[in-house]
Order: sequence, then structure tokens, then C-alpha cells
Amino acid sequence: MERQVSVGAYTTPDVAALLDLSEQQIRSFVRAGFLAPPRGPRGELRFSFQDLVLLRTAKGLVAASIPSRRVRAALARLREQLPQGRPLSAVRILADGNRVIARDGREVWNPESGQALLDFDVADLARDAAPFAQRAAADARAVAEDLDADDWFELGCALEATSPEDADDASRSALDLDPDHADAHLNLGRLLHEDGDLTGAERHFRRALAARPEDATAAFDLGVALEDLGRLPEAAEAYERALGLDPGYADAHYNLAGICETLGRAAAAIAHWKAYRRLAGEPG
Repeated sequence: MERQVSVGAYTTPDVAALLDLSEQQIRSFVRAGFLAPPRGPRGELRFSFQDLVLLRTAKGLVAASIPSRRVRAALARLREQLPQGRPLSAVRILADGNRVIARDGREVWNPESGQALLDFDVADLARDAAPFAQRAAADARAVAEDLDADDWFELGCALEATSPEDADDASRSALDLDPDHADAHLNLGRLLHEDGDLTGAERHFRRALAARPEDATAAFDLGVALEDLGRLPEAAEAYERALGLDPGYADAHYNLAGICETLGRAAAAIAHWKAYRRLAGEPG
């Protein structure tokens, strides 16, 4: 019998074990529209790590008797807030029933109700999920000859927050098969950035942009690497490129505002601060 591997995915039993939910509850959350995971070749649900974050949040909101309509709206907003170009494991999820916020240390959040009903670190979830992700990596290696570059990329995505070393190996395997795989270059660049190899990260972000010049996230990631390297004018150019591709990229406005302040471009800094606050829903 041919062995099948759910590359880059957590199964329903995995999620049930991780989140202390029954498989029936998980399927009911999917039917309620809280999230829409893809299905594998046999029709099985395949959950990403981001799906785990959304399900963990949904579980807390449902347990607090928040109506389904508001849960769906809160999760839709949370999905938009989860960071681009930064690891999910750095995020903290907070909710008070009126709103849900993903915070990565930049913002200080004061729930209007004064009492948070949900407050958890994604890093804790990543640690719990690590054994499942490592098992998926081992399964993938066992059938490596059957995997293509996209399979290895998907596996790298699933492992990024939970097992960075395995994610690095998966991304490099994708690039061995397809040297111009933009998403694999992005994943590997982020992993190298987190590991302190800024020059290596810059190289992979530039390769991603060369392969996909219209990718605003690749331009943003390059900007972050250049900023951390202290090359502020080049970083500003990368953020401006990201905004040219996606004017609503709030984090690019935020980072560019800080650089403009440092470089003495006061008017530009004010304009980018205002754009960031408008996009983030903050008071002017």
C-alpha cells in the first residue's frame, strides 16, 4: 500500500490533542466558518500552524459564550493582524470579547472592558506543536523522492514556528529542486534573519524579489534585514517599494516612519505615521 504524507499540515487528531478539543468540535468550528483549512487527497482536513492559532482563539471565545457571528468577525480581523515577514511565534493573542488583537511587542493593549478573557503566547502553542511538526518532517524525509519543491516549501511553512532547524532543511530542499522558488527563499531568509545571519537573509530576500518582483512581502522583508544591518537609506527604498506594490501595508509605513525620523525627513515621517495609524485603526 502506498504511503501518503500530509506535507506541511496538522491532522484533525493532531489538533484535537494539541488544543484539548474533540474532533467533532474541530469539525463544527470549520462548519461554522471560523476557518477554512484545505483538504488532502482523501478529503481530510489539513491545518496550518496559523489555523492552530485561530482555533486556539476560537476555543477561548466560544468558551466565553461569544456569539458565533462575533467569533467569525474576530477571527477574520485576527487573520489580518497576524504578522507578515515576522515569525508567528513572537505573537501574543489578547481578547476581551469586543475585539481580538495579535501583539508582537510593539503595541501596548488596554482592553476597553478592563478584563481580558483570552491571553496567550503563540510561542507556548509552538512548543506544544513541535513534536507533531517534527514527526511530519521525519515522514517527509522517508518519502523524499516523492516530494516536489512545493511540498518541501509547505513543510517548511508548517515547521517555521515549531522546529526552525527542520524548517531550514525543508526550505533548502525546496530550493535544491527549484532554485527560483520565491516563497522558499522568503522562508529561508526569515529563518536566517531570526538566527542572526542578516547577510544571508538579505541574499535570499533579494533572490525572492528577483523571482517575483511584484511581491510586497519580499520587499518588506528585505527592508527589515537592511534596517537591522544599519543600511537605512537602502532599507527605506525597500519599504517604499513594498508600499508601491501594496499601499495598505501598515507595517511598512510604521518602519519607514521610524527610518524617516532617524534620517531627518520629518514631513515624510509624519505622513507615514498617519498612514500607519489610519490603517491600524488607531486614533489620529
